[in-house]
Amino acid sequence: MLLACRAMRSSVPLLFAAGLVTGLTAALTVPGQAQEPKAATGAPQPGSPVAEAPVPGSETRIAVLYRPVPAPSSYDAEADPEDLGVAGARMAVKDNNTTGRFTKQTFALDEVALEEGQNPVEAAKALADKGVRFFVLALPASEVLAVSDALKDTGAVVLNAGAPDDRLRGADCRANLFHVLPSRAMQTDALAQYLTLMRWRKVFLITGPTERDKAYADAMRNSARKFGLKITAEKPWTFGPLAKARGDTPTRAEAMVFTRGLDYDMAVVADEEGDWGDYVSFRTVDPRPVAGTQGLIATTWHPTLETWGAAQAQNRFRRLAGRLMRPLDYQVWAAVRTVGEAATQTRSTDPAVLAAHLVKPDFSLPAYKGVSLTYRPWDHQLRQPIIVVQPKAMVSVAPEQGFIHQRTPLDTLGADEPETACKLR
Repeated sequence: MLLACRAMRSSVPLLFAAGLVTGLTAALTVPGQAQEPKAATGAPQPGSPVAEAPVPGSETRIAVLYRPVPAPSSYDAEADPEDLGVAGARMAVKDNNTTGRFTKQTFALDEVALEEGQNPVEAAKALADKGVRFFVLALPASEVLAVSDALKDTGAVVLNAGAPDDRLRGADCRANLFHVLPSRAMQTDALAQYLTLMRWRKVFLITGPTERDKAYADAMRNSARKFGLKITAEKPWTFGPLAKARGDTPTRAEAMVFTRGLDYDMAVVADEEGDWGDYVSFRTVDPRPVAGTQGLIATTWHPTLETWGAAQAQNRFRRLAGRLMRPLDYQVWAAVRTVGEAATQTRSTDPAVLAAHLVKPDFSLPAYKGVSLTYRPWDHQLRQPIIVVQPKAMVSVAPEQGFIHQRTPLDTLGADEPETACKLR
C-alpha cells in the first residue's frame, strides 16, 4: 500500500517506499533522446525581459579564467590535461554560435590561463575594461569571491564552474554570481539518497587533513542527518598519500588495522586532493564498499554517461579535444552555454537582462541530463540531476525515486529555500 503523506513546507524530502513513487525519473526524457542546442525561432517567451535585438555582426565575449594544472613530475595515468575545463568552453562556444546564427548573435572566448602567483582580480578587471561582461571561473572559492566583488560595479555576470564550497551559496553568496557545478551539499545529498535507497545506513567516515577534505566531511555529516543515516565511526587519515605513492608501503598493515572492529555498511572517504582515498578500497579488514570522493562518487559528468543524448556530447568532445570529457569540462561547458542559451531566449546580450532571465521559470538549459536545468532564485545554484558512478559504470541518478519536493525533486539536493543563509547583495 502506498504510504500516505501531506505537503510540507520543510525542505527535508519525503521518502516513499522504494519503487512506488516515480520521483524525478518519470520526468526525464527517454534515454538516448538528444539535448543538442536548439535553433531559436519566434519571439521571446512570455515573461522574458524585453530588449533590443543585438546589432548584426556584434560579438559577445565570454572570458574563461583558470589555472592550468602543472604536469606531473613522473608518469601518472590519470594526470589532468593542460586544457582541463577550457576544452569544454571551446565546445560550448561552438554550440552558442550554432544557435546564435538564427538570432544574429556571435560569441567568442577570452581564455586566460593564470600563471602561478597571477592575481585573477587584475586579469578580470583588465578584461572588464575592454568591455567583457561574462566571466566563467574555474578557480578556488576565495578567488571566485574576490573576482565577483571586484566586478560588482561593472554589471558583469560571473559563473562559478569550479568551486563547490557551500558558503558561496550561503553566507558568502553574491547577486552577480551564479553556480554551475553542484555544491558539496548537493553531492553528498546525492550519495546519501543512494545509501538510503539501498538501506546501507551505517557509515564509517574517514577524513583527510586538508580544509577541503574537512568541508566535504562536514557536508556528509549534514547529509547523514538529513536522510537518516548513522555515522557509526569517524577517523582521520594519518597514513600519508598512499594512493599517490602507487605502491605498498610498510603502513599497509597499519591501514588495514585502521578499519578493524568497526560496524559499518559503507566507508565514506573525504579526500578531495586525491591523495589517499583510492587506497582504501579492498584494503579494509571486513569486505566493505567505499564511496565519497573516491570509489562510488556523485558527480556532474562521467565517460560512462550515454543516455539523454550524452553519447553525442561525448563523441563531439572527443573529436574536438582528443580525449574524454571530465567533470570540469562539462561544468565550464554548461557555464558558457548558460550565456548562449539565455541570450538566445531573450534576444539580448545585455548582462542585466540575462542575469534577470536566468532565475525566471522560463529559462532552461538543455544539458544532457534528461531534464532542462534551471537556476534557484534564492542562491543562484543550477538545479541538476547528479550521477552516482563507480570508475567503470554509472550506478544511479539523483534525485532517487521516492524523494519528492513541493517544487521539483531536484530541490531535494542541497540547501532548500527555507534553509539558505544566502542574502543576495
